Amino acid sequence: MSRIGKKPVVIPSGVKIQISAQNIHFEGPKGKLDLVVHPRVKVKVDSSQVLVERASDQKEDRSLHGLVRSMIQNCIVGVTEGYVKELEIEGVGFKAQAKPTSVSFALGFSHPIEFPLPAGIKVETPKPTQVIVRGSDKYLVGQVAANIRRLFEPEPYKGKGVRYKGEQIRRKQGKAVG
Repeated sequence: MSRIGKKPVVIPSGVKIQISAQNIHFEGPKGKLDLVVHPRVKVKVDSSQVLVERASDQKEDRSLHGLVRSMIQNCIVGVTEGYVKELEIEGVGFKAQAKPTSVSFALGFSHPIEFPLPAGIKVETPKPTQVIVRGSDKYLVGQVAANIRRLFEPEPYKGKGVRYKGEQIRRKQGKAVG
């Protein structure tokens, strides 16, 4: 039995869960999420918890058991608390400015970069060199943060670029003169 899959997922107050066939709809104070579950996994809702059961003890079913339970847990956390990724921008003249549907970056190129935001994602820029990505979908928040980082990855000589908050960049020495 999967150690993760056999644990029930507690449903906090204020969260509504609807199951229809292989679709699960979550609704909470931070938003709405939908999850499509693999047909070999059965999901049941008791009074205040969600139980995940698998069809057999085959290897694929065992791995799906824990995966589906973790995805349900992530959806519940997303609609109650939400997810946050913070990015830092380092470099002379490098900055970001949040707009309602996009983020504008000045990253040393000859033109500003307009990064469009998908639905359900909010971006804040409390300082021009700090970007905060918020949303209820854990995957989408991480993917948007990774795409923003990919605009100008930190380089190893001066450390210029977009990085996650607290990320350590391995530095190289550079040319030695003499």
